Amino acid sequence: MESTVEQTDRLLAKSKKKKIPFLSRWESPMAGYLFLSPWLIGFFLLTLGPILMSLYYSFTDYSLLDAPHWLGAQNYKHIVMEDDTFRESIKVTLLFVVFSVPLKLVTALLVAMLLNKKIRGISFYRTMIYFPSLIGTSIAVSILWKNIFSKDGFINQALALVGIQGKSWIADPDTALGTLVLLIAWQFGSAMIIFLAGLKQIPTDLYEASSVDGASKVRQFFTITLPMLSPIILFNFVQSTINSFQMFTQAFIITNGGPVNSTYVYVMYLYERAFSKFQMGYASALAWILLVIIAAVTALIFATSKYWVYYETQGGKGK
Repeated sequence: MESTVEQTDRLLAKSKKKKIPFLSRWESPMAGYLFLSPWLIGFFLLTLGPILMSLYYSFTDYSLLDAPHWLGAQNYKHIVMEDDTFRESIKVTLLFVVFSVPLKLVTALLVAMLLNKKIRGISFYRTMIYFPSLIGTSIAVSILWKNIFSKDGFINQALALVGIQGKSWIADPDTALGTLVLLIAWQFGSAMIIFLAGLKQIPTDLYEASSVDGASKVRQFFTITLPMLSPIILFNFVQSTINSFQMFTQAFIITNGGPVNSTYVYVMYLYERAFSKFQMGYASALAWILLVIIAAVTALIFATSKYWVYYETQGGKGK
């Protein structure tokens, strides 16, 4: 009896000889573009179009209410040369990125190694640990985090049990940014899942051979686990860095940029210029400067990756 695969092959063979209409019409590349058309329409209208319009607006004085007025490079010049708030927001954002990204990646890797064990109910544990990352960027979680670190929040209640009088952590300029860093580090689920997938791809033979040679668990971690995971570390590093530069919701809900602008991150400044002062041209210039900063940092990460990322297919570190 002829199988489905054989029937398909036979029909395709006939279509090439006799050009059966219902088969030959799909041989055209237009069929592929037809299936891609919903995505292409969305890309050009909802992504590429706004990107190009924002580039144009960045060279204009535009308030949403009046027609754009061409200014040339004045917006960029004013931002770089005269805008003190721009420099302060860049400083706060860089501090946030420097502290939040490593903490998030280290936490994600350690938890992934704990979950890479063959124990009963491990799937349940993985789900529960990943769950906070599904709701981590929601307004509800930000409000909850604000209450936890407030004067009468859970943190201070726990400290009171051991005789320590806490403070309002989000109202202190020295600790407010730290609460946002902890929130981002708590949302390590996505990076953890990717690390866990990478850990499962490391051959167990490497660990067995090193154990025979007398290598300890610590030595195995630094000589086997980290080198084999280095491409995944690079991926998570880049992704987390880009996301941290664009952090907005948590700072807006929890601290609103305060106290004394200690959590006034870059995107909050961009948002204020665009939707509080209606300076859309200026905000567009800020957005493109952020794009350049993220691109430069990402390029720097990739440039240095050849010294610490191990690619097995290349027999060593990236070149």
